Amino acid sequence: MKLIVAIIQPHKLEEVKNELTKNEIYRLTVSDVQGYGQQKGKTEVFRGHEYQVNLLRKVRLEIAVNDQFVKPTIDAILKAAKTGEGAIGDGKIFVLPVEEVIRIRSGERGSNAI
Repeated sequence: MKLIVAIIQPHKLEEVKNELTKNEIYRLTVSDVQGYGQQKGKTEVFRGHEYQVNLLRKVRLEIAVNDQFVKPTIDAILKAAKTGEGAIGDGKIFVLPVEEVIRIRSGERGSNAI
């Protein structure tokens, strides 16, 4: 079992969800987050004043999957989240091991609980 954490551009969320659904991956958690990487923020102008935006809005996806779904999940995110512009800021994917999963409702454990 793995936990896949992806940080993506907000406008790519619907495309990623659609691609995950095509690959029969139906369970995910979505959070709005802020952060920066190589971009280190950006400069914007508001009412004639220039200011620095240090934290950029992103979307964090968390998807717990059984081992056979790791590659299809990653491939779906890569396909849908890439902007194609070749610019910095498309995001990252992290794959973490999951020791145990327990479904609260039924008490099921392990792969069946995902």
